[in-house]
Amino acid sequence: MPSATPPDASTARRGPWVGLALVGAAGGLLSGAFGVGGGILMVPLLIVFAGMDQRRATATSLAAIVPASIAGSITYLVNGEVDLVAALFVAIGGVLGSWIGTWLLRRLPLVWLRWLFIALLIGIAARMLLLVPARGGGHVGLDLLPDLALFALGIGVGIASGLFGIGGGAIMVPAFMAFFGMGDLMAKGTSLAVMIPTAISGTVANSRAKLVDLREALIVGVAATIASFGGVGIAFLLSPEWSARLFAAFIVIAAVQLAVRAIRLQRPARAPEGER
Repeated sequence: MPSATPPDASTARRGPWVGLALVGAAGGLLSGAFGVGGGILMVPLLIVFAGMDQRRATATSLAAIVPASIAGSITYLVNGEVDLVAALFVAIGGVLGSWIGTWLLRRLPLVWLRWLFIALLIGIAARMLLLVPARGGGHVGLDLLPDLALFALGIGVGIASGLFGIGGGAIMVPAFMAFFGMGDLMAKGTSLAVMIPTAISGTVANSRAKLVDLREALIVGVAATIASFGGVGIAFLLSPEWSARLFAAFIVIAAVQLAVRAIRLQRPARAPEGER
């Protein structure tokens, strides 16, 4: 029947884009609320609901983080919750680290990528539950040892960004609060500012390696950007304690979902070479 064909074709075309937009909106909300790029949520969702493998989901998430980070950091900056000096030093290290991370992304087996990402999530969740966050907190300022420590933090963040597509906020926010005396809002705003150059650098490398479909990333990124404004509003309403608990809960849920999927994929994947 000719009349039945167009709706089916239309649904087939529309379905993936709707799913990508929903994934982006979820990641953007998380980005604004917790100062992360949203990749912690977007990577698992892109794998589970968009059918991407770990490599493609990581690269897509990293590209989508760029506009969401810009929008979120501007909102925090307007409210005086960004340490630009600290962001600069971490960003310099982050750009260098992102090149290492994207290089590793192209070479590490998918099985390794899955389990490394799960281990990272569990470690971050544990750290957030043990850390007692504060609302107040000052700027780091210019000093040799703290600035070198910020640069080293940036290297680690950049590697995680390029390798796992998470933007690095899940590492930066706890580190800023635990080691540099920032309050939770300052840590979140500074984290988002750092992600901008780091995510751009990693995305350029991934695009050259043809690991990311920029049209898919654009859909995820636009939805994430719009949702990030609501996330920032949530951040200012939540107490620091509840913010940390909810953040840890999101991470644990994502880690459990990915672990279950990794175990299921590993059983039939022992024979094929592609998954090893």
